[in-house]
Amino acid sequence: MFRSLHVAATGMTAQETKLDTIANNLANANTTGFKRQEADFEDLLYQNLRPPTANAAGGAAPSGTQVGSGARVVSTSRAFSQGPIQQTGNPLDVAIEGNGFLAVTRREGEIAYTRAGALKVDAQGRMVTSDGLAVEPPITVPADATQIAISADGIVTATQPGQRQPTQLGQLQLVTFPNPNGLSGLGHNLYDATAASGEPLAGMPGADGRGTFLQGALEGSNVEVVTEMIALVRTQRAYEINSKVVSAADEMMRNATQVR
Repeated sequence: MFRSLHVAATGMTAQETKLDTIANNLANANTTGFKRQEADFEDLLYQNLRPPTANAAGGAAPSGTQVGSGARVVSTSRAFSQGPIQQTGNPLDVAIEGNGFLAVTRREGEIAYTRAGALKVDAQGRMVTSDGLAVEPPITVPADATQIAISADGIVTATQPGQRQPTQLGQLQLVTFPNPNGLSGLGHNLYDATAASGEPLAGMPGADGRGTFLQGALEGSNVEVVTEMIALVRTQRAYEINSKVVSAADEMMRNATQVR
């Protein structure tokens, strides 16, 4: 059996995964805070038909003979580059400029992390995400607050009737990781810390390499539609070429059978 049939099959499988990644990027081109993914390939094991040799008497085979066994997707990494800042005018919207994630408490009590800063106030006055997950540390907004301000370093203040000076309600923190690519995507604009990401490092925005907040704005997806379309065409062509290898190998096997 031709080895090329298996090799081409691994290439087609790898390109399918690449296409899935591109499709997900394009589907989230307008998702707040979304970070595009990239499929990383690696070649598979090689069979050494003749190892390279060298000796003083000559008769050396300096290059040897190796036959590869295909390719596979080894990982899907995320590009955490800054997405475009979109002005909304909503005082509870905050865009993260630079490194860092907002920490939120999931319904199971676990902590997750997000770049989507479309915050709301729930029935208990807590600052929550669009899915109703409370920010960590928790911040409660008075029901009679007439104006809310969020500074670049995350300090949240509210103006109440009869008060001349705004009241400080708390401070939004940003969390960084030694290896953001080690985060596990949970969907709903959320990430989960893993052993590969390292321990979360929470602190004040603008300090220790963390980014800052911009009130009244949101960070858009960093997906470039034109770039993804180019990658889509390249992936389609690579899949097509691998399928032609299967057809060519099948034709060669048919010819060999007829000769016999």
